[in-house]
Amino acid sequence: MTLEELTECFERHDGEYGKFERIEKPAHRRPDICAFIMLDAAVVKTCHDGSFGDMVECAEHDEIYLDIMPDELAEVATDELVRDLVRCGVRFPDEGTGLAMFA
Repeated sequence: MTLEELTECFERHDGEYGKFERIEKPAHRRPDICAFIMLDAAVVKTCHDGSFGDMVECAEHDEIYLDIMPDELAEVATDELVRDLVRCGVRFPDEGTGLAMFA
């Protein structure tokens, strides 16, 4: 999937936002942790020293920003994965800031 297709996919599933109960067999019972687990499984990212960093890159006001590069997610994303991420509360804002969730 291209970055543009990823953006369109998030937009297409906007009506599923926060509908965690619709996920069949969630990876965790808590929506935010479920999203973290799904993203971690989909995008393998290590730091320059080979260690794994935190999923949360930064926070501002009432939002957290995730340390997942959208182009790396686009390489492995499926429609179902994006739909379930949206159901967990993951957003892909237009500002180009990457993936975000409300706290």
